[in-house]
Amino acid sequence: MSSSILAVLAFSPILLAAILLVGLRWPAKRAMPLVFLFTVTIALYFWEMSVNRVLASTLQGLAITAGVLWIIFGAILLLNTLKHSGAIQAIRAGFITISPDRRVQAIIIAWLFGSFIEGASGFGTTAAIVAPLLVAIGFPAMAALMLGMLVQSTPVSFGAVGTPIIIGITGGLDSDAVSTQLLANGSDWASFMQLITSQVAIIHAIVGTIIPLIMVLMLTRFFGQEKSWKAGFAILPFALFAGLAFTIPYAATGILLGPEFPSMLGGLVGLAIVTTAARFNFLTPKSTWDFAPAKDWPSEWLGSIEMKLDNITSKPMSSFKAWLPYVLVGVLLVISRVSLPVADALKAVTLKFPNILGEAGINADFMPLYLPGGILIVVACSTYFLHKMPWQNFRSALSESSRILLGAGFVLLFTIPMVRILINSGINAADIPSMPITMARFVADSVGAIYPLLAPSIGALGAFIAGSNTVSNMMFSQFQFGVAENLGISTALVIAGQAIGAAAGNMIAIHNVVAASATVGLLGQEGTILRKTIWPTLYYVFFTGLIVLLAVTVLGIRDPLMP
Repeated sequence: MSSSILAVLAFSPILLAAILLVGLRWPAKRAMPLVFLFTVTIALYFWEMSVNRVLASTLQGLAITAGVLWIIFGAILLLNTLKHSGAIQAIRAGFITISPDRRVQAIIIAWLFGSFIEGASGFGTTAAIVAPLLVAIGFPAMAALMLGMLVQSTPVSFGAVGTPIIIGITGGLDSDAVSTQLLANGSDWASFMQLITSQVAIIHAIVGTIIPLIMVLMLTRFFGQEKSWKAGFAILPFALFAGLAFTIPYAATGILLGPEFPSMLGGLVGLAIVTTAARFNFLTPKSTWDFAPAKDWPSEWLGSIEMKLDNITSKPMSSFKAWLPYVLVGVLLVISRVSLPVADALKAVTLKFPNILGEAGINADFMPLYLPGGILIVVACSTYFLHKMPWQNFRSALSESSRILLGAGFVLLFTIPMVRILINSGINAADIPSMPITMARFVADSVGAIYPLLAPSIGALGAFIAGSNTVSNMMFSQFQFGVAENLGISTALVIAGQAIGAAAGNMIAIHNVVAASATVGLLGQEGTILRKTIWPTLYYVFFTGLIVLLAVTVLGIRDPLMP
């Protein structure tokens, strides 16, 4: 069978997912089971994988899914606990008093607070928190939704305490084979992953610094009384200041501490710096910008439901007390990652699944205490006592979080095993390379040296289809690795381009748009939002690709895999 036909067959499960999810607008809970069965058929009849290896890959995917769901549950439980304790209301009230200028409010709430939430929670929750907050302080629902989607870019690669890197790239690469190559060249897996993390952080910082300016420009152009760019450019110094206040500590954290902390610490540091600057009118415009009176807003700007955060408690809460759980998350995560004795103690509780069903190299493990989900759950339970919550309120948080988990879990039960079958398909009776490698070789032969420019677009496509940076990295990391290896260029840089593109793709991820739209009563307006967010997405993937291309061709950057 020719290489082109094999490449088409290898790509066909992803193409089918795109057709069902995007073209036919099927919900993921209908599409992904069918895509999984289609992938199994391709693996059995064209790649001639053994039934045992397909089953082992499926079980491996389910074990990885358990880790992802554990993190999702912890993140959502903490968020809902804060909502039902009254902390989110206190956080919202604090934002309103900082500045009356809507441009400043947008930067602080969407860019900085949104980036922090992305770092702590991820999984599409950022827009679902930011949009209602903005509506609650007087933004049109459509503007709030747009801003909530735009922040799902720079901080996303390190969202949910680094899950897209820790789970996505690690789970998407053939770690055994890559580790063998690394050891042969005097390096190791940990160094390789840290190199990718550093490159992701640096490139994001370069491209993402102007995202606050883009947010404000789109806000004033599409939702201002005069529909002008001028009002947006008037806040240029403050917007760039806010961009750097996040991206400098963000990049430094990625380089020095790893993938868990950049978005959280960047968001916290940025919030402290920028809110203080705003209170003293540092770099802010002399004139205050606001929307037209609400009675003059077009009907399509308005949500169909009244947006308010649940007034669960009548007791006032200080900002310090409201923010304390998120501070605890950051402190506990730092301790668990920096202190080796603590890390070893947490890792001691591990469920290991080596050589599943006797298939060599198909391994999995689950570390409930070391994974961020364990820490998030501990903090959520601690919040019950710290905020002296009524039991029924905490029970409501548990109930809401469990329902969300069930919805996400059903889709992931098919999505992640499908990805593992693709990755593990290299051992087969037909002696064909794995499906990602087959695609990689074909693309490398067809596109050639210009491929680094396109690598982020592949990542964005994956996020657009799957609605997840993590899943995009799982689907395409090995594919990107194979292309880079075949072209003889830095595999770490190309994978970094993949991770960044997948983050940018969240701005147009249909699942995220639908979820966020529901929080402000704008279901049915997803197309309007996508027509706006596609432009920042194109900016992000193009300039990321350009940086990667220049890095490998002009600067000649190589990585530890190269002899």
